[in-house]
Amino acid sequence: QVQLVESGGGLVQPGGSLRLSCIASTNIFRFSFVGWYRQAPGQQRELVAGITPGSITDYLDSVKGRFTVSRDNAKRTVYLQMNSLVPEDTAVYYCYIRAGTSYTWGQGTQVTVSS
Repeated sequence: QVQLVESGGGLVQPGGSLRLSCIASTNIFRFSFVGWYRQAPGQQRELVAGITPGSITDYLDSVKGRFTVSRDNAKRTVYLQMNSLVPEDTAVYYCYIRAGTSYTWGQGTQVTVSS
């Protein structure tokens, strides 16, 4: 069974930065679509950033130019570099790995942007 372990969340002031990491337990990582969703209280989960096996990226409009998703296949790790954070970015962030139509999710890491 695939497991994803996230790290890097926390409390940051507006304008600050955080870097999330997510390590996968599977060797099919390099062949998989991976990325990050987030869910704020009372809201639906939304796709923040995704990256294909060929490292093509896609972003939620509101994070374009501020967030960068990347992957290191040798480390089976996907990253989310978040800059210029705003309070609206506050949410639980979940990494995912998609193989075919099957999704596996991490446990989530809290990101809070507040002064």
